[in-house]
Amino acid sequence: MAFVINDRVKETTVTTGTGTINLAGAENGFEGFVSGIGTTNSTYYTISVPAGDWEVGIGVVTDASPDTLSRVEVISSSNSDNLVDFGEGTKDVFCTIPAKRTISPVMTATGYVVTHSSTLDEDQTMDSGVLAGPVTITATQTVTGTLVIL
Repeated sequence: MAFVINDRVKETTVTTGTGTINLAGAENGFEGFVSGIGTTNSTYYTISVPAGDWEVGIGVVTDASPDTLSRVEVISSSNSDNLVDFGEGTKDVFCTIPAKRTISPVMTATGYVVTHSSTLDEDQTMDSGVLAGPVTITATQTVTGTLVIL
């Protein structure tokens, strides 16, 4: 099992509740999760109701009848960052990159090290990362995980 992110992966579902999502096939102009991510692979996903509830998390794709996306970890949601109990109706399900899992917009990624050669002058929160300097910090930098400074 690998962790895979891909562009233009989108399906719909009519699944209700907080469990595994039954996928209804690729939207026109998009790939499905099985072809775009691969069976048994994990990915970031978003499930959303037009003008309603939403959930962003990590899920595992299964090639079945129907194909499924199991909801393994919620990263953020309209339900206080918990699983959303989806009701009746069609929901969009698509591959995404959660904001909480990206680098700071004021830093540049180089390989596996986040580097910056000037000043971090915006308040921000990051889960974890690596800073390689020179870096000058003049704003509040909140790290909720591990920060390695080289």
